[in-house]
Amino acid sequence: MSKTPVTVLGLGRMGAAVAEILVRAGHPTTVWNRTPGRAAHLDALGARRAPDPRTAVAAGRLIITVLADTPAATELLTPLADALAGRTVLNVATGRPDQAAELTTRLGGIPVLDAGVFGVPQTLGTPDTLLVYSGSPAANTEFGAVVALLGEARYVGSDPGSAARHDMAVLAGMYGLFGGFFQAVAMTRGERAGAVGFTETYLAPWLRALLDMLPTLAAEIDSGEYPVNYSDLAVNRSGLADIRATARAEGVATDLLDPLQRIFDAEVAAGHGAASFTRAVAALTAAPVTS
Repeated sequence: MSKTPVTVLGLGRMGAAVAEILVRAGHPTTVWNRTPGRAAHLDALGARRAPDPRTAVAAGRLIITVLADTPAATELLTPLADALAGRTVLNVATGRPDQAAELTTRLGGIPVLDAGVFGVPQTLGTPDTLLVYSGSPAANTEFGAVVALLGEARYVGSDPGSAARHDMAVLAGMYGLFGGFFQAVAMTRGERAGAVGFTETYLAPWLRALLDMLPTLAAEIDSGEYPVNYSDLAVNRSGLADIRATARAEGVATDLLDPLQRIFDAEVAAGHGAASFTRAVAALTAAPVTS
């Protein structure tokens, strides 16, 4: 049975890795990059280079964009909507949910899948890379097996923005982790262990242990009742206030912690001190959103 012809638009490190996986899997693979000659090793593997995006699109059934971001994919593909007729687009780029929805809208009736990748080029195509994607159910049925070549692939529904929403949410958790790391290291700069010693001996082991708590905390949130399995709001309000006071006494700013303190203060003031501190999620979703 013949393999689906694919086209990869964009040959940065991630795009080149995508193309290599597909050509090695036996898919007729056409590639294009704005800078000619990029990822020259693909030529020896059997990839075919197209001189322009329109020619590249004409050669494939599944058109994979691996560009800087989703708006770049939209800009590249919109003038090619006529050439995309009868084809499917898989966008593998970082972008917001509204940008993924705009890409789908701008391409009219062209089936679109939008993907977020949790991994690096070196781990692409292995279980160490999680690929979350959403969009056209028909496209998922037809090309899901191709998407699965790129990693541990999970289809999260027909909403074009769902994958990007998952992507942004996971990255929000990542930056929360980094923010806590930055705050902790700043508070111990005067200690003999230094950042490396403090992190290896104290912080990293503690954070790894806390990860095991997350499913239980998530269940508290899903219940909508915020029962206390670990700690309540009143205790955390007081504890966070002490952490901030210690930081200020050490001459360290508390900008990364202050927003969470405001949420804890407001929730306790509203009479929720006995609820789990996971009730902070309810406060975030109920609060007015400002720019």
